[in-house]
Amino acid sequence: MSLCIGLMSGTSADGMDACLTEISESGIRLIDAFCLEYPTDIQTFLKALATSETLTAELVMGADQIIAQFSVEAVRLLLDNNQISADDISLIGSHGHTLRHNPQPDGFSWQIGDPSYIAEHTGITCIADFRRRDIAAGGQGAPLAPAFHQFVFGSEEGTAVLNLGGIANITLLGGCISGWDTGPGNALIDEWHARVNGEPFDRDGNFASQGKIQQDLLTLWLEDPYYSEPSPKSTGREYFNISALNIPDGRHPADIAATLTELTAATIAQAISTSEAQVQRLLICGGGVRNTYLLSRLEAHIEGINIEATCTAGVPADWMEAMAFAWLGYRTLQGLPGNLPEVTGAKGPRILGGIYPAGQKKA
Repeated sequence: MSLCIGLMSGTSADGMDACLTEISESGIRLIDAFCLEYPTDIQTFLKALATSETLTAELVMGADQIIAQFSVEAVRLLLDNNQISADDISLIGSHGHTLRHNPQPDGFSWQIGDPSYIAEHTGITCIADFRRRDIAAGGQGAPLAPAFHQFVFGSEEGTAVLNLGGIANITLLGGCISGWDTGPGNALIDEWHARVNGEPFDRDGNFASQGKIQQDLLTLWLEDPYYSEPSPKSTGREYFNISALNIPDGRHPADIAATLTELTAATIAQAISTSEAQVQRLLICGGGVRNTYLLSRLEAHIEGINIEATCTAGVPADWMEAMAFAWLGYRTLQGLPGNLPEVTGAKGPRILGGIYPAGQKKA
């Protein structure tokens, strides 16, 4: 058994998820987890970076350092909270924060959060840059979580796993596993709520639930070609953002919120209905699991499918992705592949990420 730390800064840009896990070839156990929240100015900065058309080297390097510093602080808190030292930890699996994700054609994906800095200032070997090897092998570099979903939930036919982060992605378990990004999860909902209400997210979907779905806008938005593209496919905030939607003036803000929520629910339902899998059970994780209005709209679209949070199957909904990158780091250090070519479209299984050996013990 190995003690491994997973770090994940998601597209919602609300904070650094950090988890301490115990991993073996046969299983994973969550010991501790928390979210180190970013200050409002950092959240605003990261969200602006994601959609900026021009980025200076100074901005990128500054953001790289910021994410690395939050990573080190998250590791220090995990060690302190659990009264253990850096010597007890086998590795840190750091996803970093996605600056750009554009996997095709001749694609790229760039996650910031300097792993050399993390290794040096924690004294723990850091595994990072998981996505680009899969892309180099002809894949999307995402989603990577389906391999972890298969590890923890098995291959039960009829079961799907939905991650409701900033971008939503789905895994269809079974004999022929598949998975892809379905489109926006919380990203558009949160961005709109921040713009009109000055708050980072719509708590429980209360604001959206007061609005009326604008069918003309929903129909227009559903025509985006991404939704009809076959998998493998993946996307990011640089594609799905409020500015790209060209929201017309004169609509009530709550009506727009309701319509954006409906867009997320409808596109997830569309992904499930057009797949070859006969989904009977949907396990949900990610921040969107707390948006009760969004879940009610999803339930309305997929009647007859049992919806549960992943915690009912043994994995806390809030920490799925951070745990996944602890596990992917473990796979890398063991010399084992971490991608699923049938999901990402890569030419074959690949060992993911770069290994940054531990520096002097400092954490």
